[in-house]
Amino acid sequence: MDLSELSPAYVRSIAPYQPGKPISELARELGLDERKIIKLASNENPRGVGPRTRAAIEAAFGEIARYPDGNGYDLKLALSKRYGVDLSQIVLGNGSNDVLELVALAFLGPGLSSVYSQHAFAVYPLATQARGARAIVVPAREFGHDVEAMAGAITHDTRVVWIANPNNPTGTLVASERLEAFVRRVPERVLIVIDEAYNEYLHANLRSPTVAWLKRHPNLVITRTFSKAYGLAGLRVGYALAHPSVADLMNRVRQPFNVNGVALAAAVAALNDMEFVARSYADNLQGMRQVEEGARALGLEWIPSYGNFITIRVGRAAEIYKRLLKRGVIVRPVGGGYQLPEHLRVTIGTAEENERFLAALAASLRE
Repeated sequence: MDLSELSPAYVRSIAPYQPGKPISELARELGLDERKIIKLASNENPRGVGPRTRAAIEAAFGEIARYPDGNGYDLKLALSKRYGVDLSQIVLGNGSNDVLELVALAFLGPGLSSVYSQHAFAVYPLATQARGARAIVVPAREFGHDVEAMAGAITHDTRVVWIANPNNPTGTLVASERLEAFVRRVPERVLIVIDEAYNEYLHANLRSPTVAWLKRHPNLVITRTFSKAYGLAGLRVGYALAHPSVADLMNRVRQPFNVNGVALAAAVAALNDMEFVARSYADNLQGMRQVEEGARALGLEWIPSYGNFITIRVGRAAEIYKRLLKRGVIVRPVGGGYQLPEHLRVTIGTAEENERFLAALAASLRE
């Protein structure tokens, strides 16, 4: 007997998520020196973490033999003060991926559907399929969300609509006016998940006031993460802001202690280190200009990005990706489920990393 047959067909047909290749794995595969490899594949903050956050991490080590606060009170209190929401509106997760999964776990199932865009974040189809729900994929408009078409695609069985703003992997942004009009149009029986993982990389004038919209739209869920601008990708901590009744259901299906104690302490410190976040934002802008200018010099097109990454059209992307690996540069191919077979997604790194990537790309294109 094939024991895999015991699993539902919709689970067996899931294509596993493919993360960015780790530095250690590339070093083993090609016999490269780990110290000479640069990874620009996972949209991590090249600045690491600030000294205040590092101190909080070190202080938390003394308590790692104990279970963390399962309710995450200190972090929820800090988020409550920052955003002016009640503690009952906050859901914590092991990264924002975990929070997105909680939405699907609480609100999707067989016989139901969710709506998301072509080229949108891979977790949306994974979370939908893992619950046996039907996916409604709306064609992208200029590589981004066609929110008007997405609103029109909602059916009687739709329970969740997913929007990444800015979007990963394309970096596109839905302007605040269009996004608010979309939120108003969606029926209250449908949850609207606005995934703002890259919100801190937006200029203040470009950020949608989504938190304020929560008071008018109880079906709105906002998800954010500490993995990007705050530099805590390795600790995995994210959160959702939602109506108390929605947050309550998400917390019912949440695993106990899903955010570890070190991550909780680090997130509180990181949230209050706005100088570090501001510096990360400024460095990212400068690095984005550097990579754009380099791509322009190579005669390449790219998708204008509002995140900390840029998606560049290189033609035979799978082959260029392999050539870059041989030169010790890890980026992210976005063919497959993302349907961008001619593009590579590149995280904005330090000035030195960006320079090395551009040199390696030029050599790979000539090869």
